[in-house]
Amino acid sequence: MRHEGSQAEFADLNEQARDVWQANAEWWDDRIGDGNAFQRELIEPATERLLAVSAGETVLDVACGGGRFARRMAELGASVVAFDFSERFIARARQRTAPGAKVEYHVADATDQQQILALGARRFDAAVASMALMDMAAVEPLMAALRQVLKPGGRFVFSVMHPCFQAGEIHKFAEMTEADGRGGVQSGVKVTRYLTPAARRGEGILGQPELNYYFHRPLHVLFNAGFRAGFVIDGLEEPAFPPEAATKGGLRWRDLPEIPPILAVRMRLLKAQAGV
Repeated sequence: MRHEGSQAEFADLNEQARDVWQANAEWWDDRIGDGNAFQRELIEPATERLLAVSAGETVLDVACGGGRFARRMAELGASVVAFDFSERFIARARQRTAPGAKVEYHVADATDQQQILALGARRFDAAVASMALMDMAAVEPLMAALRQVLKPGGRFVFSVMHPCFQAGEIHKFAEMTEADGRGGVQSGVKVTRYLTPAARRGEGILGQPELNYYFHRPLHVLFNAGFRAGFVIDGLEEPAFPPEAATKGGLRWRDLPEIPPILAVRMRLLKAQAGV
C-alpha cells in the first residue's frame, strides 16, 4: 500500500518501521550480513571513495544495522560510533565485532535529534548512513543533529536507492526493437510517479518475515533537508553494474548498465554552520 503525504505525516510511521526491523533483524543479517553484490560492487566502493576515511578519524555510523560497514571503517583506521534503533540489530553487530575493534555500538533512533546529540557535540569528523535514509520516517531531525555533532567542515556521506530510478513508482521492461532492419531486445525502466513523497511497504529480500517501509523522497526534498541544516553537496556518485554483466533482454539491475540503482552523496557542513 502506498501512502502519500507530508514528511511530518510519515513520522507517525516510525514505530511501525522499528517493529518491522526488530522482526527482520536476525533473518536479514543471516542473509546479507556478510555482504551481497550490491554492497560489494556498488554501495561500499562508492561510499568509501566519497567518505575517504583517514586513520585516526572518529566516524558516526547512522542506522548501522548489523555493523558491516562500521567494521570496515575500523579496518581503515577510524574510531567508529555506530547506532541503530533495532536492539536486535545492535546485538548482532556486537556479536560480529571482534574484541578490541575500535567500534562502539548504541541503540538510538535516527529520527530523534536528542538521542543523536547525546553521542557527543562536535565529536565526529564524518558521518555515514549506508542505504538507510529511505528507511527513515523522517530525515530532518538527523540533519539538524549532524550539524551539531560534526566538527566544523565535517562530512556526511549517505547512499540510498536512487530516487529517480528505483525508489519511486517504477516498472522494469524488456521490449522488442528494430534498427537498420535488425531486431533486438531492449531493457529499461519506466517511471510513472516521482515528485510526490510517499511511503510504501516492500520486500528488500525475497521471503523476509515482514515487509519493511520505504520512504520515497524526490531529490529536492532529500537534498533540501541537508541544505536547511547548513550542508552543501561536494561529491556524488551514481554507481551501476558494468555492461559486461548484462544479459540480453534481462530485467535485473545487472541488465541495466545505463541506469543506476544507487545514489551516493557527500554533504559537507559549512564551517560557519557547525554547532549552530
